[in-house]
Amino acid sequence: MVYDWFGSWIAPSIVAYGISFVALLAASLTDLKTREVPDWLNYGLIISGIALNLLFSVIYSTHSFIINSIVGLIIFFGIAYIMFYAGQWGGGDSKILMGLGAMIGIDLSSTSHQFLFGFFISSLFVGAIYGLLWSIWLAFKNKKKFLTAYTKISSGKNIVKIKKTMVIFLLALLFSLLFIVRTNTIRTLLLSASLLILVTFYLWIFVKAIEKSSMYKSVEPSKLTEGDWIVDDVYVEGKYITGPKELGISKSQIRKLVQFHKQKKVRKILIKEGIPFVPSFFIAFCITWVFGNPLMLLL
Repeated sequence: MVYDWFGSWIAPSIVAYGISFVALLAASLTDLKTREVPDWLNYGLIISGIALNLLFSVIYSTHSFIINSIVGLIIFFGIAYIMFYAGQWGGGDSKILMGLGAMIGIDLSSTSHQFLFGFFISSLFVGAIYGLLWSIWLAFKNKKKFLTAYTKISSGKNIVKIKKTMVIFLLALLFSLLFIVRTNTIRTLLLSASLLILVTFYLWIFVKAIEKSSMYKSVEPSKLTEGDWIVDDVYVEGKYITGPKELGISKSQIRKLVQFHKQKKVRKILIKEGIPFVPSFFIAFCITWVFGNPLMLLL
């Protein structure tokens, strides 16, 4: 039996990690190629995760495997739900994480060996670096459009007002640091906070310029897929069909737009292509599998 060969927990872990590795690799390749992760892969990982852990519970005569699987699915469903409706992840990104939760599971009775906690922390660090590098590559690839968009956003009335306010704030802060604040610790904190605000402001402009220059694409309704982000509200004969508030277009809305396109009432729809984030999950998974929780390495 598997128990005799590998022990009571090693074999289930290897199987779960191996399946998750293959699923993430396949999802990463499809995400890079088509900007989508097929539902059969996402739902397949969720269903197989529950089924496999149910099988392990039967083999080892313990409820822990299936309970951990359900807990992992629920927790990662909550995380995915928040990130999706915050506009940070697409539907494919969210579903693949739910699948990992179901496959690997989370044991709430233990504070050690929690792979998914370490993976989530790793994915935040890796995702931030990955997203920044991808954005820089997009800016370089579309440098003329990017520079035009960046200049236009930077010269907007509201942005100019914010810049003027920030200049006044920074001058007042500099005066305070030189003549009022005497404690080095407070000086450092104030200066760090100011630099963080300044960097965040220009990073926001950078991201907006990337979106406008590199992520907007006009497609025919027949080319739309469920979950695509619509940039502008779409009205046909005064009736609202879809828009950015939907956080992803539905199949029924796509069918309506295809019909309207055949009737020549709609031509093309402007969508926003997000960064393919699943590869960052794959990288974070590999890092966590090899090195463990990154926070533990820092302690």
